[in-house]
Amino acid sequence: MSFREIAVTIRAVNHASAEFNRIQTDAESLATKVRSLGAAIAGIGAAGTAIGYIANQFGLLNDSQTRVFTSGMMVVSVMGMFMRTSAGVAVAQKVYAAATAFATVVQNSLNISFATFLALTGVGIAVIVAAAAAMYGFANSMNSATASVQSFNASTAETPTRSRSVTRAGEDELYRRGVE
Repeated sequence: MSFREIAVTIRAVNHASAEFNRIQTDAESLATKVRSLGAAIAGIGAAGTAIGYIANQFGLLNDSQTRVFTSGMMVVSVMGMFMRTSAGVAVAQKVYAAATAFATVVQNSLNISFATFLALTGVGIAVIVAAAAAMYGFANSMNSATASVQSFNASTAETPTRSRSVTRAGEDELYRRGVE
C-alpha cells in the first residue's frame, strides 16, 4: 500500500465521520424537540385536569362530565410524560421516519406526474415531432435502399444467364468450405 492510498482512505473516513456527526446532531435535535413537546403536552393535560375540577366547582360541568373530561386530560398528561422518556423519543423518531418516508413517496409521485405533464405538453410534443422526423428519415433511407435493390434486380434480370454463371477461380472452394 502506498502513501497515496493511505491518504485517500483517511479522507474517506473523515467524510464519513462528518456525515455521522451530522446525523447524530439531527437526532439529538429531534430528541430535544420531542422532549420539549412532551413537556408542553403534559402541561396542557395537567392544566386541563385543573380546569375540569374548577368547572365542576362552579357548576359548569356535572360530576360525570367532569370525570370524563378529567380522564381525557390525564391521558393527555400521560402521553406527554411518555414522550419525555427515551422510549417515547424512540417512538417519536420512528413516527418521524415513517412520515418522512411517506413524504418522499408523495414527492416522487408528484415528480412523476410533473414529468408526465411535461411529456404530454410542450416537451412531449417536441419529442413526438423529433421521433416523427427520425422515422421519416429512416423511411426515406429504406425507400432508397429498396429502390436500389429493385434496380439491381432489374439489371440482373436483363443480364444473360451465361454471363451470370461466370465465377472467379477458387470461388467454388470457398462456397464448399462455407457449407461444411
